[in-house]
Amino acid sequence: MDQSVREEIVKTKQALGAGSPVLKDAFRRVEDKIRREADLIQKELASGRSPLPEVEFAAVKSGKVSEPAKNEMRKRGFAIIRGVFPRAQAEQWNEELGRYIEDNRYEEKAAKKGNLDKYFSQLDAARPQIFGIYWSKPQVQARQHENMATAKRFMNRLWDVNGQGGQEFDPDNDYTYADRTRRRRPGDKTLGLSPHMDSGSYERWTDAAFQKIYAPVFAGRWEDYDPWKAAYRTRTKEYPSPAVCSMFRTFQGWTALTPQGPHDGTLQVVPMSIGIAYMLLRALQSDVAEDDLCGAEPGRALGMKPDWHPALASGLVSIPLMQPGDTVWWHPDTVHAVENEHAGKNFSNVIYIGASPRCEKNRLYALKQAKAFLEGRSAPDFAPEDYEVDFKGRATLADLTELGRAQMALN
Repeated sequence: MDQSVREEIVKTKQALGAGSPVLKDAFRRVEDKIRREADLIQKELASGRSPLPEVEFAAVKSGKVSEPAKNEMRKRGFAIIRGVFPRAQAEQWNEELGRYIEDNRYEEKAAKKGNLDKYFSQLDAARPQIFGIYWSKPQVQARQHENMATAKRFMNRLWDVNGQGGQEFDPDNDYTYADRTRRRRPGDKTLGLSPHMDSGSYERWTDAAFQKIYAPVFAGRWEDYDPWKAAYRTRTKEYPSPAVCSMFRTFQGWTALTPQGPHDGTLQVVPMSIGIAYMLLRALQSDVAEDDLCGAEPGRALGMKPDWHPALASGLVSIPLMQPGDTVWWHPDTVHAVENEHAGKNFSNVIYIGASPRCEKNRLYALKQAKAFLEGRSAPDFAPEDYEVDFKGRATLADLTELGRAQMALN
């Protein structure tokens, strides 16, 4: 890690009062809270119930999701929306995406280029089988689908959108964030992702906007921290690096293209939206070196380490069985992982589609992304592999609906 970064960490930790009695006591309280929550999660699992909240898309579309259900989503920082797309549609997309990859000899071309994406290099496990393509017709069609827009509006409305001088973002409209696709083969034992958070690593301590977001935590009053207040969320500055998201996402998410559940090499989460307070305070304790933030580094995922974060690690659970067309959503401060081994019998495939509402930060990225789309290049946040420039069957401007053009800042 660069010496200037280390010096910035030292300076920041001193300014935040690292090692102080106030932060020591705050950490003791939050650690106790996290341990109790993890125990409850494990008891739910042992009783045969999933601790992960879920709802049918029909209830979302009709506005019939109860307030207690919404509050459970806020508590967990996670939600499943079942049946956003008809199963037949998702299965068709899966087949089309597979043909697109095969017909354009993606794997052959990728082998020649090597791995340009170093984002997860500091995690304990490697990355899953993620394909660096963004503009296949199935991906574009899923992103611009009216059902997806409805699901995003519902999820965005879980936030308190009030910011300084008005709404921090528009919860009802978004700009597309073009992400990749995962197609994980059965039997794979090497391609998991260790528990981590995206959307900022060491910045969560050092960036001025993040410091305002987490101000109650850094003041030792984590109980007053609200993970769902949008104020300052669109003003954070992330350290630029391939695969670091420079849009503001209210939720990361994906859409299932195949059935997948526990032991199928798929998603795991620590369903606690307050978990970030534990991680922030842990790095400010006196047993952590003055130039260390429990391993956080610029341009890397923020890893949850068993040695540093054992209380949070005990709350890690796998998602329940998902069907094609189901979607999952998680708050940007929610720890998540991918199982190291795919012990199932079929492919575990998803399209990554998060929620990135309209705001100035996202508009500026969308303009850069639109140019990449028109040229068939990789999305701007990702390694410039540019596989699709000459791919046959790539989506073009003619494939965008009116909603799709608006989401791509092309209207």
